[in-house]
Amino acid sequence: MKYLFIYLVVINLIGFVIMFIDKKRAIKKKYRIPEKNLFLVALIGGSLGTTLGMEMFRHKTRHWYFKWGMPLLLIIQLILAWLMVR
Repeated sequence: MKYLFIYLVVINLIGFVIMFIDKKRAIKKKYRIPEKNLFLVALIGGSLGTTLGMEMFRHKTRHWYFKWGMPLLLIIQLILAWLMVR
């Protein structure tokens, strides 16, 4: 359980940071992180960090699949986590 917690902290930090990096690259019109990679990080457990980064940096909030997909993925992951520990 300890390693799972560490994994989730790290993957959510990664999700938060990649949203920040992609936002900065978007502003500078540089090479961007592919959307599939942003979703992949969220899918493997980083949905909280990715969602927080998306909202904090106001990044990808106009895309419906991010605006609704990331929070939905977070809710699904929270329910699964709750079912695992109960």
